[in-house]
Amino acid sequence: MRYTPKQIEKYQRQRYITFLEKVTKNLFKMFRDEEITQEQFLKKFDELKKKLDEQVAIQLNSEYHHQMKAYIERLSLEVASKFKLDDIRDANMTLLNRLQKLKNGTSYKKDKHKYSSKNQDWG
Repeated sequence: MRYTPKQIEKYQRQRYITFLEKVTKNLFKMFRDEEITQEQFLKKFDELKKKLDEQVAIQLNSEYHHQMKAYIERLSLEVASKFKLDDIRDANMTLLNRLQKLKNGTSYKKDKHKYSSKNQDWG
């Protein structure tokens, strides 16, 4: 079976976005874990970054995906310089929480469900 270019592009897009989310989830777990050492963090982050760079880069349309990619790039620059894991932990946890808020902000309730008490006199 032959795949169309559109199907291939969709597959690569889904794979890239899924991997971006995987990287941010792993970073969140590592920053949250107090037991992790700086060497373990660097090893895991380098491994994730290398795999991300191997992925086919695609155009990201969502603000959430743009912010995820930008965050990973900023963190890679920060990790390349001298740093102490305990010093950057809180700041990065805050940034990762903001990313999650951005993701969750896209879910919404329709206006007709927000104000259920407003229309109680109907039938």
